[in-house]
Amino acid sequence: MHEKENEIMDSCCSGLKKVRSEKELKSLLNRLSRIEGQIRGIRKMVETDAYCIDIITQVSAANSALNSFSKMLLSEHIRTCVADDVREGKEEKLDELVKTLQKLMK
Repeated sequence: MHEKENEIMDSCCSGLKKVRSEKELKSLLNRLSRIEGQIRGIRKMVETDAYCIDIITQVSAANSALNSFSKMLLSEHIRTCVADDVREGKEEKLDELVKTLQKLMK
């Protein structure tokens, strides 16, 4: 792994786990599979000397798909992990959520 990838892994992986329903897991994995396909398609476009604007258009679509994935995951996190902890009087998840939103809005 590259230094930047290690930094990302160190900063985002808290060691906590989330048990997901079969439906949620399937939906997330399906979205990721489509995104992987888009990325492979972009790579093929670069390898076959596709026109720059066509590649940029596909990169934009992949970014949109990743953003959609993030929104879906964040929404579920707020509804479950954050809400459950707030109900139990644990407000640390709110601080974590604020930091995460700040990163997403950069």
